[in-house]
Amino acid sequence: MPFIDVTVAQGRSPEEIRALMHELTEATHRAIGAPIANIRVCVREVPKTHWSAGDATVAERESGASR
Repeated sequence: MPFIDVTVAQGRSPEEIRALMHELTEATHRAIGAPIANIRVCVREVPKTHWSAGDATVAERESGASR
């Protein structure tokens, strides 16, 4: 039973999250042949102030305030 755990920054619509879950399920099914009913997907949303890369948060990058 494949379990896919994805973390994204907050701000996407419910429709976008649902589309992501669908596409991950379909890709897993195609790639390894797992039955659709056995594929689990968990999408975790993290506040943009709690995610950084290169010592700048997503929020800082979006506002132009990155270091």
